[in-house]
Amino acid sequence: MRILGIETSCDETGVAIYDDQQGLLADTLYSQVKLHADYGGVVPELASRDHVRKLVPLVREAMGNAGLAPDDIDGVAYTAGPGLVGALLVGACAGRALAYAWGVPAIAVHHMEGHLLAPMLEETPPAFPFIALLVSGGHTQIVQVDGIGQYQLLGESIDDAAGEAFDKTAKLMGLDYPGGPLLSKLAEQGASGRFKFPRPMTDRPGLDMSFSGLKTFAANTIAAHDESALADIARAFEDAVVDTLAIKCRRALEQTGLNRLVIAGGVSANRHLRAQLGALMTKRGGEVFYPRPAFCTDNGAMIAYAGMQRLKAGEGQDLAVKGVPRWPLDNLQPPGQND
Repeated sequence: MRILGIETSCDETGVAIYDDQQGLLADTLYSQVKLHADYGGVVPELASRDHVRKLVPLVREAMGNAGLAPDDIDGVAYTAGPGLVGALLVGACAGRALAYAWGVPAIAVHHMEGHLLAPMLEETPPAFPFIALLVSGGHTQIVQVDGIGQYQLLGESIDDAAGEAFDKTAKLMGLDYPGGPLLSKLAEQGASGRFKFPRPMTDRPGLDMSFSGLKTFAANTIAAHDESALADIARAFEDAVVDTLAIKCRRALEQTGLNRLVIAGGVSANRHLRAQLGALMTKRGGEVFYPRPAFCTDNGAMIAYAGMQRLKAGEGQDLAVKGVPRWPLDNLQPPGQND
């Protein structure tokens, strides 16, 4: 079975083709970073318009790279949410239209399920069950995963997501958009220990998180020092976020008795986070799994893979176009059991 996957939830247009026997056949991506840089963040209307311009050319490119014709495609998967509603509708309308024209089923995919399953694209995928840390610009969640569609939300950020806090703090430092990766790069030049930032909500039980106060603490620290301190402040901020995530992951593993950890989403590419969680799992005698850096951010490959699991189980939507800006991950059911 070959599935065309379409991702347009925010500011990246991704198209990929996945074959259940041969693996990933094509993967194309266009980033809108330059488009939004002048505004310091994603402008939803501009994002939607750019998806309209780039999506069909990327579909043609992916089909050409794979050497496939429409008759070779067995289904179309598109991101239906969560995300920016206008951007979602571009991919949803295109995916539904292509499926209708090609006479194949279409499936609406949950964006975070795509991220959660992205490590399955690697040569050594994790076995179920495991704990997943989904950490991105829009979501920070700890999920117990017993199988595809079997998700129990254990904890999440009650305000800013970790990636959002990175980007907002970077903006306070005067760094360009997108600021998160630039803040991490700056942190590499900083000295650990000069500033001590709080580890929010780690002094109380539970797995929920909060990062908005950490951002405020960073703002006050930045205001009290000159530019020469920025690298040390960036280091302290990153240390605080990574420590908080590691503490919560350790608690989740202890609470569930599981010893496999998956880290996915845009922030999972952070080298400091990978190193600390890797050390945690080594100490516990467990295993940690990540997608490759290219599959940490939004991409069509993860949507094609996630969609395939459900299409193979007989799922598929009618001609209605589905776009859901807010869509809880734990509302999903195992393949073949969703409405």
